[in-house]
Amino acid sequence: MNISNVSDTTGLPAKTIRYYEEIGLITPTRAANGYRTFSETEVHKLNFLARARSLGFPVESCRSLLALYDDQSRASADVKEIAEAHLEEIDRKIAELTAMRDTLGDLVHACAGDSRPDCPILKDLAEG
Repeated sequence: MNISNVSDTTGLPAKTIRYYEEIGLITPTRAANGYRTFSETEVHKLNFLARARSLGFPVESCRSLLALYDDQSRASADVKEIAEAHLEEIDRKIAELTAMRDTLGDLVHACAGDSRPDCPILKDLAEG
């Protein structure tokens, strides 16, 4: 399968597929003409990566997860550790976003939004 077919199959842009090859996440074979040829295994890995990335796993975590997936003697505890660490990061980001939303909501509520120049939003941004 060539990169265009793989892109259509996985939904990943060709640029992303090339990047994953460049950083060693996949290793398609090269035909005599230099074109990449993707096996079913490589396509499966790309689908795996697409799903992991859609869940927000960073590239290095994806590398670890792929290695664990390929290791039939893996301990599920190792996989769970990576997933738990990512879940904690997501929770941290949600807390940050919630705090930002609450603050901005208060500022928007405090602003009259009329023709006067006084604006608590600008005042808060200026005072930091």
